[in-house]
Amino acid sequence: MQTDKLLEKTKQSDFRHIGNKLLNWYKTNARDLPFRQTRDPYKIWICEIVFQQTRIAQGLGHYNNFVQRFPDVKTLAEADENEVLLYWKGLGYYSRAINVHKAAQQIMNDYNGVFPHEYDEILKLKGVGKYTAAAVSSICFGGKIPAVDGNFYRVLSRIFADDFDISSSKAFNYFSELAHLILPENVGDFNQAMMDLGSEICKPKNPLCSECPLHEDCLAFSLNKVSEFPIKTKKVKAADLELKYYFVHRNGQFLIQQRKDDFIWKKLFEFPPEISDDLIPFIKSIKNVSHKLTHKNLSIEIFNVEVESEEIWHNFITQNNYIVTDVEGSHEKSFPKPLENYIQNYETAYRIL
Repeated sequence: MQTDKLLEKTKQSDFRHIGNKLLNWYKTNARDLPFRQTRDPYKIWICEIVFQQTRIAQGLGHYNNFVQRFPDVKTLAEADENEVLLYWKGLGYYSRAINVHKAAQQIMNDYNGVFPHEYDEILKLKGVGKYTAAAVSSICFGGKIPAVDGNFYRVLSRIFADDFDISSSKAFNYFSELAHLILPENVGDFNQAMMDLGSEICKPKNPLCSECPLHEDCLAFSLNKVSEFPIKTKKVKAADLELKYYFVHRNGQFLIQQRKDDFIWKKLFEFPPEISDDLIPFIKSIKNVSHKLTHKNLSIEIFNVEVESEEIWHNFITQNNYIVTDVEGSHEKSFPKPLENYIQNYETAYRIL
């Protein structure tokens, strides 16, 4: 059925004028973004990773700070992982930071420090998927591959009033083929134009159809069915997860450890997840926090443990190899957002005292 749909569309007309029309719109309406002033594949790669899960308005400052501190592959590859995580602070999805660090080392080791030019080679980099590889390839090296993402799904579904389910495992391949029907010669600018169109005009809700350069070619618009596309039948149910932490502190210092990289919040720092029996009498209060991740609903209990005994304090640290830090020291480390908020509240309360 997928092939039949595409064959039917291919026979109907030449749709390449749609891509060219979009390029003409982009020439005068492209957003003025710092990473569009360069064809440096390193910076394009970093921007694509940063903005995968982050809106441009929210992530632009983080992007600028990151490339200022790590201006090239070599600098990033040689950096300490914890510093890379620190400069990713505020962006969330910290596995992205771990992956770009590993990919930078991969480029240094496997490609002699030269960013790979070919799509298939870019795709081999740690944490790089088909979308990012297509974006870097097309923008920096003239690759002819559409960078298919949610914007492509939405725009193409509406242009063709196509009811192909975007939650299907075959959606990426289907819409990649569909994109080729309208693909112009300059694929790099086309991919960026689709990003701008999807972000600013053909939005998921309340699209600005009257301002869209493609509304005359949009079948969903002509049928007054824009709100019905794209079709998505499967929704991933978020799993419930309960976590427990103990904020063990004494005289302005508190205890932390670094998480492993086999679960959520990889390599970030956290409070002790358990305490010994002799610390239980020092529990002063409990704070319950709810936090949402992409596919998880977290319920977090944070116990405030103010240790009055110096001996018990030192014994607990020695037995568990916890790191002792203070508020100032915590600023040099990356914590999950709920724990970072807890530290900020502690800092405020401690200063008042």
